[in-house]
Amino acid sequence: MGEQGEKWILMVTAQTPTNIAVIKYWGKRDESLILPINSSISVTLDPSHLCTTTTVSVSPSFQQDRMWLNGKEISLSGGRFQSCLREIRSRACDVEDEKKGIKIAKKDWENLHVHIASYNNFPTAAGLASSAAGFACLVFSLAKLMNLKEDHGQLSAIARQGSGSACRSLFGGFVKWDMGKESDGSDSKAIPLVDEKHWDELVIVIAVVSSRQKETSSTSGMRDTVVTSPLVQYRAKEVVPKRIIQMEEAISNRDFSTFAHLSCSDSNQFHAVCLDTSPPIFYMNDTSHRIISLVEKWNRSEGTPQVAYTFDAGPNAVMIARNRTVATTLLQKLLYCFPPQADADLDSYVIGDKSLLKEAGVSTMNDVEALVAPPELTTNVPAQRTKGDVSYFICTRPGKGPVLLTDENQALLNTETGLPK
Repeated sequence: MGEQGEKWILMVTAQTPTNIAVIKYWGKRDESLILPINSSISVTLDPSHLCTTTTVSVSPSFQQDRMWLNGKEISLSGGRFQSCLREIRSRACDVEDEKKGIKIAKKDWENLHVHIASYNNFPTAAGLASSAAGFACLVFSLAKLMNLKEDHGQLSAIARQGSGSACRSLFGGFVKWDMGKESDGSDSKAIPLVDEKHWDELVIVIAVVSSRQKETSSTSGMRDTVVTSPLVQYRAKEVVPKRIIQMEEAISNRDFSTFAHLSCSDSNQFHAVCLDTSPPIFYMNDTSHRIISLVEKWNRSEGTPQVAYTFDAGPNAVMIARNRTVATTLLQKLLYCFPPQADADLDSYVIGDKSLLKEAGVSTMNDVEALVAPPELTTNVPAQRTKGDVSYFICTRPGKGPVLLTDENQALLNTETGLPK
């Protein structure tokens, strides 16, 4: 198993994007296999702005499987981690690293332990799909380490068993999670619709309204909804199948008006289903509602949609602008309504693609103060300006799928010890 005695360490580092659903997944028909009651469609976000980086390593000197998330050790005893590890180990193949003189036979993987370190460059468990990126990255990097022969679609069915929406992070661009029909979940996997270059004029602005962990986790929220909401069954059977077909067509044709209408409607229905749950689930807050109002009034005043919005299980707004010109205007409107605190640093208030801020003509706090109220908000009452309601904004775009990082300096584990750096 290697000529360097028991001291060798083999390591792989990968980066995986997060994704935001534009047709939502909410509700499972099988809790243990994580099989959904409806199909869903998402857009993958640019990993240079929102991603998970994961390093996985194996060594005969490791005594047990261990994992660190954002620098803190976490338990791997949970069923979802165990499902992913079990599925991947069962498919592991022979591995040879000639440079290091390491050979691992297929049968050896059963007795070898792994160390895993994962880091999100965005808030965990705050409704920005951190678990999606996290489990997708875990599965992708372990598959590379153990030399799996499965393609990304087959890997997505394993990632799904960690977190449902994780299956969609195995691809870039727009991705469909086909709910499948088989009881073993073998056909419930991600299918790429178009890559990130297909509709590259889209610009995405995320308002991080709260980076706090949400009160009701998606897992328990979904379970309660499926048991108590009559609306969710109607949604899954009657509404979503039609929307999936319409959304696929809108994406294929780059039809922004239809895309925006479907995205906003589906987000609002998802949150209506949460309210229809007993007890009701409140993921959005007053700031979320003000952002919806801003976008709806602007879209109506223009006569055609300029911006689509969608909210996952949290208060954070994901706004998709039809092009860059619209995105700069959107950012100006958002900064007018939700300016940073007086002592805030503008550089950390708008992150990601900072060139958008420059194009919006905003480089100082004085520029923010000088912004003009959006005309569509001033018809009846003066437009509100509230500092502190938004933590920060992320400017991004549709992005690519998972990638391997070959530079050892980017690894999160020490190459000598297999422990976090």
